Amino acid sequence: MPTKRLSISDVTGKGSGLPNRYILHAVEGWGKTSIGAQTPKPVFLQTGGETGLETLIDAGRLPDVPHFPAVQGWEELLGGIETLTSEEHSFRTLVLDTLNGAEALCHQFVCARDFANEWGNKGFGSYNKGYEVSLPEWTKFLASLDRLRSERKMTIFLLCHTKVKPFKNPEGPDYDRYQPDVHEKTWGLSHKWADCVLFGNFEITVQVDKADAKKGKGTGGAYRLMFTERHAAYDAKNRLGLPAEIEMGNSAAEAWANFMAAVKSGRELAKPEVQQ
Repeated sequence: MPTKRLSISDVTGKGSGLPNRYILHAVEGWGKTSIGAQTPKPVFLQTGGETGLETLIDAGRLPDVPHFPAVQGWEELLGGIETLTSEEHSFRTLVLDTLNGAEALCHQFVCARDFANEWGNKGFGSYNKGYEVSLPEWTKFLASLDRLRSERKMTIFLLCHTKVKPFKNPEGPDYDRYQPDVHEKTWGLSHKWADCVLFGNFEITVQVDKADAKKGKGTGGAYRLMFTERHAAYDAKNRLGLPAEIEMGNSAAEAWANFMAAVKSGRELAKPEVQQ
């Protein structure tokens, strides 16, 4: 592609002014899809098997939320993003349900294209080669989201399942932590790309067994919290000055209102003081 030499006139002190890129991973039943439906003028892209939005609509738990039919292939997913980029519409937020579903489509596409649909040690799984070969496609996917964000000024809100995975601790004993349920190579690119990685969980209190200090009993589990900063127990980050923990209240609408209030507060705190 042709390149342009940067000039001093290109230097600026301003930001991009573009909407944010979010990834929300949370435990099962926390309400990822319901919160996604609260975003400003959302349209959902669902991956195959991830049609919880339709179930919630059918059950009367959500109003009619605009959504595409669940996509079954990688090129179909990229095509949906291109449609939103090139065709006229009034949507303001793309909600992808889910990120790990998109990864599965990406890997299926690469396995068919480069490994003759061989998933074993003679194909995609050979020394984890398939995951490495998939990275250019995943980079293309993230670039397509950036183009949608830039050209249509749409917020990007990606939902993802989470999993408990052992963490190899270089400073001491290994331990388990919550991480998005995608391959570490996929997550490396996605984590760097996102402006916010949010983690949703329920408030749980552990009572230690007096007879066995290694055992405990969990209580609670009905009160939802969102976490915005990296912790030993989970992956999260933000560039918006959010508090480390946000209460989600008793409904998806209240959860979104609380989150937006935290975003606004972070923006206000970041404003420079006016000199008298």
